[in-house]
Formats: sequence, structure tokens, C-alpha cells
Amino acid sequence: MTVATELRVWVAMGRRQEAAILPPELLARLAAWATPAGSPADADVVVTGWGTSLVLDEETLAAAPRLRALVHTGGSVRTIVTPAVWERGLAVSSAADVNADPVAEFACAQITLAAKRALGASAGYRAGRWPAFGAREGADGRTVGIVGASRIGRRVLARLRASEAGYRILLYDPYICAADAERLGAASVDIHTLCATSSIVTLHAPELPETRQLLNAERLALLPDGATVVNTARGALIDTAALVRECAAGRLDAFLDVTDPEPLPVGHPLLSLPNVFLTPHIAGCQGGEVRRLGAFAVDEVGRLARGEPLVGTVRREEWARMA
Repeated sequence: MTVATELRVWVAMGRRQEAAILPPELLARLAAWATPAGSPADADVVVTGWGTSLVLDEETLAAAPRLRALVHTGGSVRTIVTPAVWERGLAVSSAADVNADPVAEFACAQITLAAKRALGASAGYRAGRWPAFGAREGADGRTVGIVGASRIGRRVLARLRASEAGYRILLYDPYICAADAERLGAASVDIHTLCATSSIVTLHAPELPETRQLLNAERLALLPDGATVVNTARGALIDTAALVRECAAGRLDAFLDVTDPEPLPVGHPLLSLPNVFLTPHIAGCQGGEVRRLGAFAVDEVGRLARGEPLVGTVRREEWARMA
């Protein structure tokens, strides 16, 4: 393997994140393709990740004449990239696909639990109630409404479609036509129809001005009694106060990996509701899993060094709709 000494890389992320994402064995692989840059000003490639404060605006790019690519070890690059990046012609790559698989697995696990009404069954068991045969619920025939045909939403859809539980799948995404939804294995519906007819609603849309509180009080009220909301996307997609009211009344259940605000303050009502399952934004790569993100970045730098196309390319039109 030829060392590409002309390619210089600057790593910009938090120290603890860098140590986990790029452990020694991955740094050794990276050294086969590039040498460390002293700063972004003399780098050909910037590798970013969680904890970075880097913003590639006009001023930063003007001070980095060699820079030709950004490789991000997280998902969204919205806080790093500006229009100046596209005007300069930089290549942009994101590990969003790598991070999408664990999120989809996590969401599907919660959908399975929701279909079996696991939260209510657990609460009843702790209270001394053992369900009779006829009171036990399963997944068969459940209608799942997927909000957002994102890379994660599509993975969730594919997993549900492959399940033997016989889920009926609805999809709301304003960028997907009915024919495309059908090819994905879902029926395209508007958001009101999705809410009114789904026993489980799972969110996979980005946080944009038009998606904030997409599930507002009116739409949450449309959900059938006993329905479940699953959110592994962004907390701001739900009207938190309205969700609290619905869950506190016992009408809806919720599995929330993200909240608004995040983290929730001590004493927040969501923290004490027995029909709300909360996790601290853990659906994506965690612990040793984050090495997958580092391996992706190293492979992308190798592709740049060899003059090959990047596999995680982010295009300008995609960037505008990223989470």
C-alpha cells in the first residue's frame, strides 16, 4: 500500500470522541493514506465528529486554500457546512448510513414492544396482575405509520416488511409519491390519515422549520386510544406538552429516545409516567460501536487518496433537508 504523503488530514472533534472513534489501530490505517495536518489551514481533508466546533464558512475556507474534502463521522453536517462549501466545490461525506442501521434496529425493537403493549403489561405485572390468554397482545395486523422516508425510515420500513408479524405500513413523506411508497412496501397517506389510523407512529424525519411539532396537539388527538408514539429522530418533532397530557391521561404510550428539551430537567412529568419509556439518545452508535464511524472515515480518506468516488457523498439538496 502506497503512503499518500501529499494528502494531509486535520481531525476536528472532541478529545474523548476522537479517542473512541479513531483508536490507535484506525489511526495506523489512516497513516497509510495521509499525514496529520498542523491545522485546517494546511489540510486537504478535515475529518469531523461529535464535539467539533468547526464551521466551514467563507472565512474559514479562505484560510484553508488546500482544503478539498470534509469527512464527517456523524450523521448530519448541517451545523458544519455552509453554502460556501458548495460554492468552493468541496466534497462532503457523512457516515449517516453507518449510523442509520443501529437506529433502525433500535426503533424496530421499540415498535415490537409497542405492538405487544409491553409498557402496560409490565406495569400490570409489577402491580400483581398476570394477563389471561385473551388479554395478551401481539404484533399481527398492527398498523405502523412511518413519518419520513429517510435513510432510517426506509430501513425501518424494510425490516417491518420482512417481518412475519404482518404489519400494515403507512408512510407520510411529502417528497415521496404514492408509486414510490408502494415500491417501498407502504401506502402513502397524509399526516392526518396516518395519525388517525395507526396503532404505532414512528418518527424518522429531520428537524426543520416545517417539521417542528409535526405531531402537535391536534394530530396526537387523532391517534386511536392505546396507540404508541416512537421517536428516535428529534424531540422537537413532537409537542412535548401535548404528549405529556395524552400520556398522563393514559390514552397514549410513548417510547422516546429524544425529547424536547434534551435532556429533560429533573422532575419533568415524562420521567415519572409508567407508560413512557425514555432513553438518553442512545439509538445510534454507542460505546465500541463508534469505531464503525471511524472505520468509515478512514476508508473515505483512502478513497480520496486513490482518486475513487466517496460512498457517503452529501449533495447540496440533501444537506438542506438534513436533521
